[in-house]
Amino acid sequence: MKADLLRYLQQGRDALVWKLDGLSDYDVRRPLVPTGTNLLGLVKHVASIEAGYFGETFGRPFGEPMPWMDNVAEANADMFADASETREQILDLYRRVRAHADATIEALPIDAPGRVPWWPAESNEVTLHRVLVHVATEVHRHAGHADIVRELIDGAAGARSDSSNLPEGDREWWAAYRERLEEVARLSKRD
Repeated sequence: MKADLLRYLQQGRDALVWKLDGLSDYDVRRPLVPTGTNLLGLVKHVASIEAGYFGETFGRPFGEPMPWMDNVAEANADMFADASETREQILDLYRRVRAHADATIEALPIDAPGRVPWWPAESNEVTLHRVLVHVATEVHRHAGHADIVRELIDGAAGARSDSSNLPEGDREWWAAYRERLEEVARLSKRD
């Protein structure tokens, strides 16, 4: 069970990091939706999530400061890389966080108890199993956000670089498909 959960977590991690491949520094930082969601910020945020859930929750804190997670940090500071943070720094941080998380997962039994300090007291007692499910879900959620942001940048979409999980179609096919969906949406406005 633990190996299955770790495999799904790793698939989400891989999908998220892949979304940065081949893009300029500008494009990985571009806020393309009203909430400012951007690719590099998503990686920073997920690194912060994994550091907390697989660190502090199980009494194995990640050994590096994350000032963007402090109570006095700017709102949403974990959702973007500031001008002093490079892509390489954020990706290296995420590699170190993943190694720390993987060491926690490896060291503990699936039913190991933990406590999520930022959750309400009545529901903050957890097991490694629950945290693995929670974090894998979060990582995949944010990989989905990254998928949409990347598609807005250059049209690249899908779960992996070698398999998009999308129907095969050239640019014209996708344009016709999108137009057909747009027509269905326009027709729905008449109701």
